Amino acid sequence: MESTRTPTKERRLAALRGALREGSWRGAARMVAAMHPAEIARLIESLPPAQREVVWNFVEPEIEGDVLIELSEDARQAVIDGMDAEELLAAAEDLELDDLADLVGDLPEAVSLQLVKSMDARDRERLKAVLSYEPDTAGGLMNTDTVSVRADVSVEVVLRYLRMRGELPDKTDRLFVVDRDDRYLGTVALTRLITEDPEKTVGEVIDADAPRIAPELTAHDVAGLFQDRDLVSAAVVAEDGKLLGRITIDDVVDVIREEAAHEVMSSAGLRDEEDVFAAVLPSTRRRLLWLGINLVTAFLAAAVVSRFEGTIEKVAALAALMPIVASMGGIAGTQTVTLIIRGIALGQIEWVNAKWLLWKEIAVGALNGLIWAVVVGAVTIVWYGAWKISAIIAAATLINLLAAAAVGVIVPLLLRRMRIDPALSAGVILTTFTDCIGFATLLGLGALFLT
Repeated sequence: MESTRTPTKERRLAALRGALREGSWRGAARMVAAMHPAEIARLIESLPPAQREVVWNFVEPEIEGDVLIELSEDARQAVIDGMDAEELLAAAEDLELDDLADLVGDLPEAVSLQLVKSMDARDRERLKAVLSYEPDTAGGLMNTDTVSVRADVSVEVVLRYLRMRGELPDKTDRLFVVDRDDRYLGTVALTRLITEDPEKTVGEVIDADAPRIAPELTAHDVAGLFQDRDLVSAAVVAEDGKLLGRITIDDVVDVIREEAAHEVMSSAGLRDEEDVFAAVLPSTRRRLLWLGINLVTAFLAAAVVSRFEGTIEKVAALAALMPIVASMGGIAGTQTVTLIIRGIALGQIEWVNAKWLLWKEIAVGALNGLIWAVVVGAVTIVWYGAWKISAIIAAATLINLLAAAAVGVIVPLLLRRMRIDPALSAGVILTTFTDCIGFATLLGLGALFLT
């Protein structure tokens, strides 16, 4: 019997793009209506501006806010610019407070003020509490829709209370236990409430060791805590012990995804949420600085080469061999830099263990250098039939791989010490070092022994 398979997300998106290309608006509208808000957001981001407007018109009003939250910053701003005030207010009014806090800064000022005025006093204060923290902290991530209970009430009373509520906030896997002054005492899992003796008090089944997160903790550290402890939700607790809110796994997944995007995009000098379909002028402006920095580093390498013009004229083979030395050093250094940046991001590498890592990477560089120096030297003898040139490029390859290993460890750690993002700058600095050292070594040895 043939099984029925649900189309994958990629197939659905491909089918929708096809419908848009063919002008089948009715079919496209049906497909959009069947999509999750996150899927709609990914679709919008994968379309040119004109088609984005068409798809946005197919989005049901009740989920417009959810789609806006899922969009990248540039794509979101473009959509917001095309919406009127009434549509924006309707889209934002049903959002959870943590999502609303992310969106309110992108709204026109008049709309933001009107939105805040339309909220009741309690929600206004809760939104103000979230906005008082930086977006990349636990306070900025938290939602204030917590369900709290007292330690002195029975499990039966709590269960009756939950039945009376009728529904719980999304991603609720545990209730937060507080005292009469709203000070956090611990948590009690819903699964335990269901299976425990109804006569027991909450204080008897409480998990007093459940993590409490300070609102100032960075989003990166929050993500690490959730990963280490396999958490679904956790309490955000003020310095005085009062429960402020909670962070849920969906917010942490967003942090992890943004950090992954940051590492990839920063290595190329791009913003984390660079819009693929952004206009020409903004895209050009964003890339100018990075290209300028790379041009400066290229001139530095060219300056090193220019010092040995006479040597290159006499031994033309060195000019052909220069890219080999630079490439080997660049690749080896990139491997080390990537490893170190990842270790820093995971909190595995500090100055206290950097010395061991430095010697380890130098040892790896030396071993790889010896192996590939022999290979490069052998190929050079076959190519040019000159043992001196073979020995020189072998030595240059070994030296450059050693330098790449050292630079690959030291530069990211120094940048971090200077509070500069290693993912953004380490690659450029590494390439400059390996190019200059590789060229200087190869051409310097050539000048010394071949001229």
